Amino acid sequence: DGVVETFLGGSWREVEHPSYQAWSYAWFIRDYNEAAHDDQIHLRSCAYLHNLEDASELTSPFYESYTSEAPLFARNDTTDLHDFLRRHVHKGDQKKVLYKLEQGRIRPSKNLADHLASLIKGNREFALLDDQKLVFESALAEAHEACKSGRKKVLIVEGGPGTGKSVVAIHLLVSLTNEGIVAQYVTRNAAPREVYEQKLTGSMRRTRIRNLFKSSGAYLDVERNSIDALIVDEAHRLNEKSGLYGNLGDHQIAELIRAAKFCVFFIDEDQRVTFKDIGEKSLIAEIASKEGADVYFDELDSQFRCNGSDGYLAWLDNLLAIRPTANPDLKNIDYDFRVFDSPRELHDRIIELNRINNRSRMVAGYCWDWKGKRNPSLKDVRIDQYDYSAKWNLDRDGKLWIVTPGSEQEVGCIHTCQGLELDYVGVIIGPDLVVRNGDIVTDASKRAKQDQSVRGYKRWLGTNPGDARSAADRIIKNTYRTLMTRGQKGCFVFSVDSETNDWLREN
Repeated sequence: DGVVETFLGGSWREVEHPSYQAWSYAWFIRDYNEAAHDDQIHLRSCAYLHNLEDASELTSPFYESYTSEAPLFARNDTTDLHDFLRRHVHKGDQKKVLYKLEQGRIRPSKNLADHLASLIKGNREFALLDDQKLVFESALAEAHEACKSGRKKVLIVEGGPGTGKSVVAIHLLVSLTNEGIVAQYVTRNAAPREVYEQKLTGSMRRTRIRNLFKSSGAYLDVERNSIDALIVDEAHRLNEKSGLYGNLGDHQIAELIRAAKFCVFFIDEDQRVTFKDIGEKSLIAEIASKEGADVYFDELDSQFRCNGSDGYLAWLDNLLAIRPTANPDLKNIDYDFRVFDSPRELHDRIIELNRINNRSRMVAGYCWDWKGKRNPSLKDVRIDQYDYSAKWNLDRDGKLWIVTPGSEQEVGCIHTCQGLELDYVGVIIGPDLVVRNGDIVTDASKRAKQDQSVRGYKRWLGTNPGDARSAADRIIKNTYRTLMTRGQKGCFVFSVDSETNDWLREN
């Protein structure tokens, strides 16, 4: 929707429809240019493709929702373009309107702010509890002070799974916007960004909300302090470089801190799940100091996922040999954890639970090639000895897989569920993590060939096998820890390895 394919830069690429581009720019000006909304400047958009002869494909009924808002004119449509301009521009004003727009202060419109506030007010999903409220108020105060004094500030908030990092982040986005402060929600991974974007869209066109949600790679050339506040969620997933090939820019953390007067980073270092993930408290603090920022630390301790059980998280850390804890078993822990004898039985239970409120999903370690991406008729996750097969999450659902009705029939991976929450999660543990004689053994070579999280492992193994195995071991364990903490009420697991499944049941 709103996307076309064109030959650009030597290959065919998907780009935004020209009418969509023009229309979205107009809405950005309406929502963020003070002169536009205070002086009630009326904006109309259009797209003129001066070197295009036949616009029939671009003006097909499929794109009518955009071409009706921003008419499209090709090379031979100059008469129609002339009529459009005459109809909407009656007389000149010596460029006064253009000057007002150019000089207009950048701040969010009241219309946009009121809309966002209305969506979280009274919404239980976004209620602030216990230390979430304290961290929120502290971050809000630091943001106000940074914007008022001009002194750059960085706040680093640490919190484990289910402590409410994203809830606090969304509240900050809405509250700062409501106070006329230009704020943006930033993540490296697209899934939480797109899901929260959808949740905050409501009756508005999604394009208007999209300007609030940005990728961490979007700040390559942003002017210093040009943004009031950046709210960086899932900061452990930040990369050093940006771009498709990871070769652009200076350093994502430095670029984010430079761009904004105030930055808050929400982080859980135990959720770094690829070799490229560099987000660490110490590194963020070091770079912030070099950029001349005052650095503050805060923490979210209260656990609201996994039935509020810190004991489950401690047991899981012990189980996966991430760190030793005083929780060798699940006794007296109020959390529904089960080991299933077959993947089909597990998946059927998840489908049954999902009928309640569309908040239960299947996930798995990325150990099966994504064959269905090219051939949708193929099943990807195949466990033949149990006569089980399922598709990886469908490409058409994108990063919204976790909230798309019907997707409970599919299997998600770390990239489509990290940073998000379910009621019940079913986890298939692949051959990359097995138990031998009571010890966890990981093997990155068992990952699917499309998996980018351990890209370069073989080359690293050849030059420094000890470091390579250690890094891959932590990535695999962190991945399953993250998958097994998506469920607020329960986690059900099945391992493709029988010895591992038996060991899980015993433990």
